[in-house]
Amino acid sequence: MDLADRKVPVRIVSLGHRSGAVIMVRSDSPYRTFKQLTGKQIAIPSRFAVDFLFLRRCWLRENMTPSDIQIVEMAPPDMPAALYANAVDAYCTGEPFGAAAQQAGYARPLRMTRDEWRNYICCVLTVREELIQENPAMVQDLVNQVLGAGVWLDQQQENRNKAVAIAAGREFFNQDPKIIQFVMENPTDRVTYGDLRMIRAEFEDLMQLSMAAGTIKHPIAYETYVDETFAKNARAAAISL
Repeated sequence: MDLADRKVPVRIVSLGHRSGAVIMVRSDSPYRTFKQLTGKQIAIPSRFAVDFLFLRRCWLRENMTPSDIQIVEMAPPDMPAALYANAVDAYCTGEPFGAAAQQAGYARPLRMTRDEWRNYICCVLTVREELIQENPAMVQDLVNQVLGAGVWLDQQQENRNKAVAIAAGREFFNQDPKIIQFVMENPTDRVTYGDLRMIRAEFEDLMQLSMAAGTIKHPIAYETYVDETFAKNARAAAISL
């Protein structure tokens, strides 16, 4: 939204997945409710990250204010170690960085978007307008493949197992496959891929939350940052793995 408002020629053409963000605390901590984090340090990737909006929703639900917690911006890969070392009291980020600490045994989820915000948009597919103009067939094929992969992933656990083996590789996430497998199973809807509908009201909600957070200064027209054409014309590609 902010890029489009700054006249950077980019458009969202598809969602990537839903849910997949967590607020993690140490396993031995006394925290059971978000309210108990009053006065504590919580790490986030960035104030422009949607994870920050998830955090804001949690504190607003508890009638808290920004001054009730201390926010620290930190790269997600550094968060598990920071929690382990008690450098922060909690962190809010996307997977697999929550699962990494949970699987290691020293952290647990305090809040998960699967429970708190079911239609949470975690990632989007964004392309430059030049590509849309010059090669719309390529963009359509890309969207079809993303939708096809989403349907395939949510069809059965065996498909997720295959995806883990691919995604953990050096050419992709370069992560321990056990951690990604943990994300896919604990619980199975920790991250979801099958519902990638582009729903205007959901983006408008994100915009309002961003304005309240101060990361966007004024309303931004939906049409300036979204191109629904490819999602509306999409035909989920068949995945044969």
